Amino acid sequence: MEMLWLNLGAVFSFAFTARYFSVPVIQDLSFPPKAKPNAYLALLALSVMVAVAGLRRGIGDTYVYRDIFDETVWSLNLALEAEEPGFAVLQWLLQHISSDGQILIFTASLITLTLITAVLYKYSRLFELSLYVFITSGMFLVSMNGMRQYLAASIVFAGASFLFKGKLIPYVLTVLLASTFHQSALIMLPVYFIVRREAWTKSTMALVFAGTVFAFGYDQFSHIIFGAISETKYGSYSEFDEGGANIIRVMVTAAPVMLAYFGRHKLKEIFPESHIVVNLSLMGFIFMMVSTQQWIFARMAIYFDLFSLILISWVVKVFAEKDQRFIYYVIVVLYLFYFFYEYSVTLNINYQSEYLPFFREEEGT
Repeated sequence: MEMLWLNLGAVFSFAFTARYFSVPVIQDLSFPPKAKPNAYLALLALSVMVAVAGLRRGIGDTYVYRDIFDETVWSLNLALEAEEPGFAVLQWLLQHISSDGQILIFTASLITLTLITAVLYKYSRLFELSLYVFITSGMFLVSMNGMRQYLAASIVFAGASFLFKGKLIPYVLTVLLASTFHQSALIMLPVYFIVRREAWTKSTMALVFAGTVFAFGYDQFSHIIFGAISETKYGSYSEFDEGGANIIRVMVTAAPVMLAYFGRHKLKEIFPESHIVVNLSLMGFIFMMVSTQQWIFARMAIYFDLFSLILISWVVKVFAEKDQRFIYYVIVVLYLFYFFYEYSVTLNINYQSEYLPFFREEEGT
Protein backbone atom coordinates (compact mmCIF):
# COMPACT_ATOMS: atom_id res chain seq x y z
CA MET A 1 0.00 0.00 0.00
CA GLU A 2 2.94 2.33 0.64
CA MET A 3 3.74 2.43 -3.07
CA LEU A 4 0.19 3.48 -3.90
CA TRP A 5 0.41 6.36 -1.41
CA LEU A 6 3.73 7.41 -2.93
CA ASN A 7 2.20 7.17 -6.38
CA LEU A 8 -0.70 9.42 -5.35
CA GLY A 9 1.59 12.01 -3.81
CA ALA A 10 4.01 12.10 -6.73
CA VAL A 11 1.34 12.19 -9.45
CA PHE A 12 -0.67 14.93 -7.74
CA SER A 13 2.46 16.99 -7.07
CA PHE A 14 3.71 16.80 -10.64
CA ALA A 15 0.25 17.45 -12.09
CA PHE A 16 -0.43 20.37 -9.75
CA THR A 17 2.93 21.92 -10.60
CA ALA A 18 2.20 21.34 -14.29
CA ARG A 19 -0.95 23.44 -13.99
CA TYR A 20 0.84 26.05 -11.90
CA PHE A 21 3.31 26.55 -14.74
CA SER A 22 0.63 26.37 -17.41
CA VAL A 23 0.23 28.82 -20.28
CA PRO A 24 -3.00 30.10 -21.88
CA VAL A 25 -3.91 28.48 -25.18
CA ILE A 26 -6.71 28.90 -27.67
CA GLN A 27 -8.87 25.80 -27.80
CA ASP A 28 -11.06 24.87 -30.76
CA LEU A 29 -14.32 26.79 -30.82
CA SER A 30 -16.26 23.91 -29.26
CA PHE A 31 -14.52 24.42 -25.94
CA PRO A 32 -13.75 27.56 -23.94
CA PRO A 33 -10.16 28.78 -23.60
CA LYS A 34 -8.19 27.16 -20.80
CA ALA A 35 -4.65 27.00 -19.56
CA LYS A 36 -2.41 24.28 -20.95
CA PRO A 37 -0.44 22.49 -18.21
CA ASN A 38 3.32 22.23 -18.56
CA ALA A 39 3.88 19.26 -20.85
CA TYR A 40 7.13 18.07 -19.23
CA LEU A 41 5.67 17.99 -15.72
CA ALA A 42 2.51 16.30 -17.00
CA LEU A 43 4.74 13.69 -18.61
CA LEU A 44 6.45 13.10 -15.27
CA ALA A 45 3.05 12.49 -13.63
CA LEU A 46 2.22 10.01 -16.38
CA SER A 47 5.61 8.31 -16.05
CA VAL A 48 5.07 7.65 -12.35
CA MET A 49 1.70 6.00 -12.98
CA VAL A 50 3.06 3.89 -15.83
CA ALA A 51 6.01 2.71 -13.74
CA VAL A 52 3.81 1.75 -10.78
CA ALA A 53 1.17 -0.01 -12.88
CA GLY A 54 3.50 -1.48 -15.47
CA LEU A 55 6.01 -2.98 -13.04
CA ARG A 56 3.46 -4.53 -10.68
CA ARG A 57 3.36 -8.16 -9.71
CA GLY A 58 -0.06 -9.43 -8.69
CA ILE A 59 -3.18 -7.27 -8.06
CA GLY A 60 -6.36 -8.72 -9.48
CA ASP A 61 -6.02 -10.73 -12.68
CA THR A 62 -2.48 -9.58 -13.48
CA TYR A 63 -1.07 -13.06 -12.97
CA VAL A 64 -3.66 -14.53 -15.37
CA TYR A 65 -2.49 -12.35 -18.24
CA ARG A 66 1.15 -13.07 -17.40
CA ASP A 67 0.49 -16.82 -17.45
CA ILE A 68 -1.42 -16.69 -20.74
CA PHE A 69 1.37 -14.69 -22.34
CA ASP A 70 4.04 -17.07 -21.00
CA GLU A 71 2.20 -20.24 -21.97
CA THR A 72 0.81 -19.28 -25.40
CA VAL A 73 2.98 -19.13 -28.49
CA TRP A 74 1.18 -16.63 -30.70
CA SER A 75 1.37 -16.69 -34.48
CA LEU A 76 -0.21 -13.99 -36.62
CA ASN A 77 -2.86 -16.38 -37.96
CA LEU A 78 -3.72 -17.57 -34.46
CA ALA A 79 -3.99 -13.98 -33.25
CA LEU A 80 -6.22 -12.89 -36.12
CA GLU A 81 -8.56 -15.85 -35.50
CA ALA A 82 -8.99 -14.97 -31.81
CA GLU A 83 -12.33 -13.64 -30.58
CA GLU A 84 -10.65 -10.36 -29.68
CA PRO A 85 -7.82 -10.16 -32.22
CA GLY A 86 -6.53 -6.73 -31.20
CA PHE A 87 -5.29 -7.98 -27.85
CA ALA A 88 -3.98 -11.20 -29.42
CA VAL A 89 -2.04 -9.30 -32.11
CA LEU A 90 -0.55 -7.09 -29.40
CA GLN A 91 0.73 -10.20 -27.63
CA TRP A 92 2.08 -11.61 -30.90
CA LEU A 93 4.04 -8.41 -31.49
CA LEU A 94 5.38 -8.29 -27.95
CA GLN A 95 6.57 -11.90 -28.08
CA HIS A 96 8.96 -10.80 -30.81
CA ILE A 97 10.56 -8.52 -28.22
CA SER A 98 10.49 -10.60 -25.04
CA SER A 99 9.09 -13.86 -23.69
CA ASP A 100 8.62 -12.34 -20.23
CA GLY A 101 4.93 -11.69 -19.49
CA GLN A 102 5.84 -8.49 -17.68
CA ILE A 103 6.23 -6.79 -21.06
CA LEU A 104 2.50 -7.26 -21.68
CA ILE A 105 1.61 -5.74 -18.31
CA PHE A 106 3.91 -2.77 -18.88
CA THR A 107 2.80 -2.15 -22.47
CA ALA A 108 -0.91 -2.35 -21.61
CA SER A 109 -0.35 0.08 -18.74
CA LEU A 110 1.65 2.42 -20.97
CA ILE A 111 -1.04 2.54 -23.66
CA THR A 112 -3.96 2.78 -21.24
CA LEU A 113 -2.56 5.48 -18.98
CA THR A 114 -1.08 7.50 -21.84
CA LEU A 115 -4.41 7.69 -23.66
CA ILE A 116 -6.32 8.59 -20.49
CA THR A 117 -3.80 11.24 -19.43
CA ALA A 118 -3.69 12.74 -22.93
CA VAL A 119 -7.46 13.26 -22.99
CA LEU A 120 -7.46 14.74 -19.49
CA TYR A 121 -4.56 17.00 -20.44
CA LYS A 122 -6.62 18.36 -23.32
CA TYR A 123 -10.07 18.69 -21.78
CA SER A 124 -9.75 18.95 -17.99
CA ARG A 125 -10.12 22.38 -16.41
CA LEU A 126 -8.07 21.32 -13.37
CA PHE A 127 -5.65 18.71 -14.68
CA GLU A 128 -4.28 17.64 -11.30
CA LEU A 129 -7.77 17.18 -9.84
CA SER A 130 -8.73 14.81 -12.65
CA LEU A 131 -5.64 12.65 -12.10
CA TYR A 132 -6.14 12.81 -8.33
CA VAL A 133 -9.72 11.53 -8.61
CA PHE A 134 -8.59 8.92 -11.15
CA ILE A 135 -6.35 7.44 -8.46
CA THR A 136 -8.37 8.05 -5.28
CA SER A 137 -11.71 6.91 -6.73
CA GLY A 138 -10.23 3.49 -7.49
CA MET A 139 -10.11 3.81 -11.29
CA PHE A 140 -6.33 3.48 -11.32
CA LEU A 141 -6.60 0.29 -9.30
CA VAL A 142 -9.32 -1.10 -11.58
CA SER A 143 -7.09 -0.41 -14.58
CA MET A 144 -4.64 -2.91 -13.07
CA ASN A 145 -7.36 -5.44 -12.28
CA GLY A 146 -9.53 -5.33 -15.41
CA MET A 147 -6.50 -4.67 -17.60
CA ARG A 148 -7.89 -5.69 -20.99
CA GLN A 149 -11.23 -3.95 -20.57
CA TYR A 150 -9.57 -0.78 -19.32
CA LEU A 151 -7.33 -0.86 -22.37
CA ALA A 152 -10.47 -0.93 -24.52
CA ALA A 153 -12.05 1.85 -22.45
CA SER A 154 -8.97 4.05 -22.87
CA ILE A 155 -9.18 3.65 -26.65
CA VAL A 156 -12.83 4.74 -26.60
CA PHE A 157 -11.88 7.62 -24.30
CA ALA A 158 -9.19 8.65 -26.78
CA GLY A 159 -11.99 9.13 -29.31
CA ALA A 160 -13.65 11.73 -27.06
CA SER A 161 -13.06 14.52 -29.58
CA PHE A 162 -15.02 12.58 -32.22
CA LEU A 163 -17.92 12.28 -29.80
CA PHE A 164 -17.76 15.94 -28.79
CA LYS A 165 -17.56 17.19 -32.38
CA GLY A 166 -20.21 14.84 -33.74
CA LYS A 167 -17.88 12.92 -36.05
CA LEU A 168 -19.80 9.65 -36.22
CA ILE A 169 -17.64 7.61 -38.62
CA PRO A 170 -14.31 8.19 -36.82
CA TYR A 171 -16.05 7.52 -33.50
CA VAL A 172 -17.52 4.23 -34.76
CA LEU A 173 -14.13 3.14 -36.08
CA THR A 174 -12.55 3.95 -32.70
CA VAL A 175 -15.15 1.87 -30.85
CA LEU A 176 -14.72 -1.03 -33.28
CA LEU A 177 -10.96 -0.91 -32.70
CA ALA A 178 -11.55 -0.96 -28.93
CA SER A 179 -13.87 -3.96 -29.31
CA THR A 180 -10.98 -6.01 -30.73
CA PHE A 181 -9.46 -5.75 -27.24
CA HIS A 182 -12.72 -6.28 -25.30
CA GLN A 183 -16.07 -6.88 -27.00
CA SER A 184 -17.96 -5.02 -24.30
CA ALA A 185 -16.76 -1.76 -25.90
CA LEU A 186 -19.54 -2.20 -28.47
CA ILE A 187 -21.96 -0.81 -25.89
CA MET A 188 -20.52 2.61 -26.73
CA LEU A 189 -21.94 2.54 -30.27
CA PRO A 190 -25.59 3.33 -29.37
CA VAL A 191 -24.35 5.62 -26.61
CA TYR A 192 -23.31 8.13 -29.29
CA PHE A 193 -26.96 8.88 -30.09
CA ILE A 194 -28.02 9.06 -26.44
CA VAL A 195 -25.45 11.36 -24.91
CA ARG A 196 -25.34 14.05 -27.58
CA ARG A 197 -28.70 15.36 -26.37
CA GLU A 198 -29.12 18.16 -23.86
CA ALA A 199 -28.65 17.13 -20.24
CA TRP A 200 -31.35 17.32 -17.58
CA THR A 201 -34.24 17.09 -20.04
CA LYS A 202 -37.25 14.79 -19.77
CA SER A 203 -35.32 12.09 -21.63
CA THR A 204 -32.55 12.38 -19.03
CA MET A 205 -35.03 11.94 -16.21
CA ALA A 206 -36.58 8.99 -18.04
CA LEU A 207 -33.15 7.37 -18.28
CA VAL A 208 -32.57 7.80 -14.55
CA PHE A 209 -36.03 6.45 -13.80
CA ALA A 210 -35.47 3.40 -16.02
CA GLY A 211 -32.16 2.70 -14.30
CA THR A 212 -33.77 2.98 -10.88
CA VAL A 213 -36.59 0.65 -11.85
CA PHE A 214 -34.11 -1.86 -13.24
CA ALA A 215 -32.02 -1.72 -10.07
CA PHE A 216 -34.99 -2.36 -7.79
CA GLY A 217 -36.55 -4.89 -10.17
CA TYR A 218 -33.29 -6.62 -10.98
CA ASP A 219 -34.58 -10.15 -10.40
CA GLN A 220 -37.34 -9.60 -12.95
CA PHE A 221 -35.24 -7.89 -15.63
CA SER A 222 -31.86 -9.58 -15.35
CA HIS A 223 -32.87 -12.67 -17.34
CA ILE A 224 -33.54 -10.42 -20.36
CA ILE A 225 -30.05 -8.95 -20.25
CA PHE A 226 -28.23 -12.22 -19.68
CA GLY A 227 -30.43 -13.95 -22.23
CA ALA A 228 -29.23 -11.49 -24.86
CA ILE A 229 -25.57 -12.36 -24.20
CA SER A 230 -26.06 -16.03 -23.46
CA GLU A 231 -24.42 -17.09 -26.73
CA THR A 232 -21.38 -14.87 -26.23
CA LYS A 233 -18.26 -15.49 -24.14
CA TYR A 234 -19.81 -13.27 -21.47
CA GLY A 235 -22.89 -15.46 -21.05
CA SER A 236 -21.28 -17.07 -18.00
CA TYR A 237 -21.68 -13.78 -16.12
CA SER A 238 -25.26 -14.81 -15.34
CA GLU A 239 -23.86 -17.56 -13.12
CA PHE A 240 -21.85 -15.16 -10.97
CA ASP A 241 -23.20 -14.78 -7.46
CA GLU A 242 -20.72 -12.55 -5.69
CA GLY A 243 -23.11 -9.85 -4.50
CA GLY A 244 -23.38 -6.25 -5.57
CA ALA A 245 -21.17 -3.20 -5.52
CA ASN A 246 -20.65 -1.22 -2.34
CA ILE A 247 -23.20 1.58 -1.92
CA ILE A 248 -20.33 3.92 -1.00
CA ARG A 249 -18.86 3.29 -4.45
CA VAL A 250 -22.18 4.32 -5.97
CA MET A 251 -22.15 7.54 -3.94
CA VAL A 252 -18.64 8.33 -5.16
CA THR A 253 -19.80 7.90 -8.76
CA ALA A 254 -22.82 10.10 -8.11
CA ALA A 255 -20.83 13.01 -6.63
CA PRO A 256 -19.71 14.71 -9.90
CA VAL A 257 -23.19 14.30 -11.39
CA MET A 258 -24.88 15.87 -8.37
CA LEU A 259 -22.50 18.84 -8.40
CA ALA A 260 -23.11 19.25 -12.13
CA TYR A 261 -26.87 19.29 -11.59
CA PHE A 262 -26.79 22.02 -8.97
CA GLY A 263 -24.50 24.14 -11.12
CA ARG A 264 -25.99 23.15 -14.46
CA HIS A 265 -26.74 26.68 -15.71
CA LYS A 266 -23.25 28.04 -14.95
CA LEU A 267 -21.63 24.86 -16.24
CA LYS A 268 -23.34 25.30 -19.60
CA GLU A 269 -21.94 28.83 -19.84
CA ILE A 270 -18.33 27.99 -19.09
CA PHE A 271 -18.30 24.57 -20.77
CA PRO A 272 -20.73 24.55 -23.74
CA GLU A 273 -20.23 20.86 -24.49
CA SER A 274 -20.75 19.82 -20.89
CA HIS A 275 -24.07 18.13 -21.66
CA ILE A 276 -22.23 15.26 -23.36
CA VAL A 277 -19.90 14.72 -20.42
CA VAL A 278 -22.81 15.03 -17.96
CA ASN A 279 -24.86 12.44 -19.85
CA LEU A 280 -21.93 10.02 -20.01
CA SER A 281 -21.26 10.45 -16.29
CA LEU A 282 -24.94 9.96 -15.57
CA MET A 283 -24.95 6.67 -17.47
CA GLY A 284 -21.94 5.58 -15.41
CA PHE A 285 -23.93 6.33 -12.26
CA ILE A 286 -26.89 4.30 -13.55
CA PHE A 287 -24.67 1.29 -14.24
CA MET A 288 -23.15 1.60 -10.78
CA MET A 289 -26.62 1.81 -9.25
CA VAL A 290 -27.62 -1.41 -11.02
CA SER A 291 -24.32 -3.00 -9.95
CA THR A 292 -25.54 -2.94 -6.33
CA GLN A 293 -27.56 -5.98 -7.39
CA GLN A 294 -24.85 -7.65 -9.49
CA TRP A 295 -21.26 -6.40 -9.46
CA ILE A 296 -20.62 -7.29 -13.11
CA PHE A 297 -22.49 -4.16 -14.20
CA ALA A 298 -19.78 -2.09 -12.53
CA ARG A 299 -17.48 -3.34 -15.28
CA MET A 300 -19.68 -1.58 -17.85
CA ALA A 301 -19.40 1.66 -15.89
CA ILE A 302 -15.69 1.71 -16.72
CA TYR A 303 -16.44 3.24 -20.12
CA PHE A 304 -18.40 6.12 -18.59
CA ASP A 305 -16.47 6.82 -15.39
CA LEU A 306 -13.49 8.16 -17.30
CA PHE A 307 -15.63 11.03 -18.60
CA SER A 308 -16.58 11.96 -15.04
CA LEU A 309 -12.91 12.86 -14.53
CA ILE A 310 -13.39 15.69 -17.01
CA LEU A 311 -16.66 16.69 -15.38
CA ILE A 312 -15.34 16.95 -11.83
CA SER A 313 -12.54 19.24 -13.01
CA TRP A 314 -15.12 21.70 -14.34
CA VAL A 315 -17.79 21.62 -11.62
CA VAL A 316 -15.45 23.40 -9.19
CA LYS A 317 -15.76 26.45 -11.46
CA VAL A 318 -19.56 26.62 -11.24
CA PHE A 319 -19.28 27.95 -7.69
CA ALA A 320 -18.65 31.58 -6.78
CA GLU A 321 -14.98 32.43 -7.06
CA LYS A 322 -14.68 32.95 -3.31
CA ASP A 323 -16.00 29.40 -2.71
CA GLN A 324 -14.00 27.53 -5.34
CA ARG A 325 -10.96 26.95 -3.16
CA PHE A 326 -13.16 25.51 -0.39
CA ILE A 327 -14.97 23.17 -2.81
CA TYR A 328 -11.62 22.09 -4.24
CA TYR A 329 -10.33 21.15 -0.78
CA VAL A 330 -13.58 19.37 0.10
CA ILE A 331 -13.26 17.20 -3.02
CA VAL A 332 -9.60 16.44 -2.24
CA VAL A 333 -10.30 15.49 1.39
CA LEU A 334 -13.39 13.36 0.73
CA TYR A 335 -11.74 11.42 -2.07
CA LEU A 336 -8.68 10.94 0.11
CA PHE A 337 -10.86 9.34 2.80
CA TYR A 338 -12.39 7.08 0.16
CA PHE A 339 -8.93 6.20 -1.14
CA PHE A 340 -7.88 5.03 2.32
CA TYR A 341 -11.17 3.18 2.85
CA GLU A 342 -11.09 1.40 -0.49
CA TYR A 343 -7.40 0.53 -0.73
CA SER A 344 -6.51 -0.12 2.92
CA VAL A 345 -9.69 -1.08 4.77
CA THR A 346 -11.87 -2.84 2.19
CA LEU A 347 -9.35 -4.41 -0.19
CA ASN A 348 -6.14 -4.25 1.86
CA ILE A 349 -4.05 -3.93 -1.29
CA ASN A 350 -0.51 -5.20 -1.04
CA TYR A 351 1.53 -3.80 -3.91
CA GLN A 352 4.45 -5.93 -5.09
CA SER A 353 7.03 -5.61 -7.83
CA GLU A 354 10.08 -7.56 -8.86
CA TYR A 355 11.64 -4.43 -10.32
CA LEU A 356 11.09 -1.73 -7.68
CA PRO A 357 13.21 -1.75 -4.49
CA PHE A 358 11.48 -2.51 -1.18
CA PHE A 359 8.51 -4.15 -2.91
CA ARG A 360 9.99 -7.53 -3.77
CA GLU A 361 7.83 -9.74 -1.61
CA GLU A 362 6.15 -13.06 -2.06
CA GLU A 363 3.38 -12.81 -4.63
CA GLY A 364 -0.09 -12.05 -3.28
CA THR A 365 -2.97 -9.75 -3.94
